[in-house]
Amino acid sequence: MTTLSSEIFGWLSLALAIFGYIPYVLSIRAGETKPHCFSWFIWGVLTAIAYAAQTESGAGPGSWATGLTVLVCLLVTALSAVYGEKRITRSDWLTFLAALTAIPIWYATSNPFYAILLVTLIDALGFWPTFRKSWHKPFEEHPLTYTLSAIKFLLSLLAISNFTWTTALYPASLVLMNSAFVIMVLVRRYKIDNTAL
Repeated sequence: MTTLSSEIFGWLSLALAIFGYIPYVLSIRAGETKPHCFSWFIWGVLTAIAYAAQTESGAGPGSWATGLTVLVCLLVTALSAVYGEKRITRSDWLTFLAALTAIPIWYATSNPFYAILLVTLIDALGFWPTFRKSWHKPFEEHPLTYTLSAIKFLLSLLAISNFTWTTALYPASLVLMNSAFVIMVLVRRYKIDNTAL
């Protein structure tokens, strides 16, 4: 059942998503940020599957940020194809093909949890191209966007109407992955800056 507090956290997660993605998109257009196009494409596919599973499982306002993130992922994918990192490896393709297996697994089992579990694992793998690129080029990513994304998904966890593994696992994993990514980028920037001295 959706409560007032769920709706408030749902709206806050949406507001934070919009606030966080606007500077990211502008920094891509300005050439300051160079996201990996395949990571964002994989995230778009995975997030769409997660959004469908969350919606079917009654996440309510807790799924709103996930739905908006699907649209943003597709926008960033398009921008990345022009302004971002376009080197696609065999492991990137394998990750994408693995992402597509979540749909038949969900269909075969009639249980969205298996799709969410698979999507969560693949999403972690989908971070690999961005982690790999940002390890070598940490100044080509925008840590604030990933920080706000972690907070956005934390708020979306608080907004979930029906708190189950199916509705909570994906956003919880995104809190952890985005936070780990930000820490890695900041540590790498610090080391590079200190090496240059």
